[in-house]
Amino acid sequence: MIRRVLSLMFLAWAIGFLWFVVALPRPAETAVTTDAVIVPTGGAGRIARGLEVLDKRLAAKMLVSGVDPEVKPGEFAAEFGVSPEAMECCVTLGFSAVDTRSNAAETAKWVAQNEVRSLRLVTTDWHMRRAAGELDRTLPDHVTVIRDAVSSRPDLGTLFLEYHKLLASRAAGLADL
Repeated sequence: MIRRVLSLMFLAWAIGFLWFVVALPRPAETAVTTDAVIVPTGGAGRIARGLEVLDKRLAAKMLVSGVDPEVKPGEFAAEFGVSPEAMECCVTLGFSAVDTRSNAAETAKWVAQNEVRSLRLVTTDWHMRRAAGELDRTLPDHVTVIRDAVSSRPDLGTLFLEYHKLLASRAAGLADL
């Protein structure tokens, strides 16, 4: 009996991992506009994609969540080619987040302060499900979240680790109910 239960648990885990690997989230339709774009730091191409969304006027504001406290706005602007005017009006650097859960908390606070009703979440494809799940649990129901995944080529180790982080995040979410 125990062997059957363990076999079923392993089978469920394996099918879930296969789904996770094969069905990575995709980029959003580019024509979709939102009030803001949210970019958690930590993956290649995320900030560039967020700035592209701003440049195309698909969002009016951008929060970069989880920026290292030692990074100065001028350094950020220079590294990513952001004009002083765009930094002043449109780009906010968030320094309080240290992980995906605190990215969601930092985002929720910023969304409330800026009266955002719709946002585009820009993160790496392998990170999207967990980041979006944390936002879904943190943001008010009236805020619409568009998922805009940055395509990547993650290695098996990254996928394995992220799948388990997703499972733990979902379990924590269930425990909060």
